[in-house]
Amino acid sequence: MASIYDFTATGIDGKEVALADYRGKVLLIVNTASKCGFTPQYEGLETLYKDLQDKGLVVLGFPCNQFGKQEPGDAEEIANFCKLTYDVNFPMFAKIDVNGEDAAPLYEFLKREARGLMGSKAIKWNFTKFLVDREGHVVRRFSPQTKPEHLRSAIEALL
Repeated sequence: MASIYDFTATGIDGKEVALADYRGKVLLIVNTASKCGFTPQYEGLETLYKDLQDKGLVVLGFPCNQFGKQEPGDAEEIANFCKLTYDVNFPMFAKIDVNGEDAAPLYEFLKREARGLMGSKAIKWNFTKFLVDREGHVVRRFSPQTKPEHLRSAIEALL
């Protein structure tokens, strides 16, 4: 698989989504959780999305329950939480694993293309972020501690 566009993912509504539908967009892909210390980053992610979507940014949220069981809800609970608590309008997807033998193929690709600290492949925690350019190439990985507002210049450079 050569680019992000070769993958599909299940939307939070249960429908399959071809990532090729986002061809030509800059993507910020994030593994999320509703009960994490980083959960308030939803607000910053939504701000980036609202501010930059007309220029070509799409934020994609992938709930994950692998870190401290911080995303225990089902798809409906996650969708409701995101909408009611943070007014999330960017696309959200079905809960996935990002590490281990059941890791989503998309995340295996992301981890291979942009390694973490000291070359680590594994995702360390919720709200790890991957920035993808308009051609579908993974440009950079950002740690959970990197706040969305600190990504603005890197995103704008690709828009």
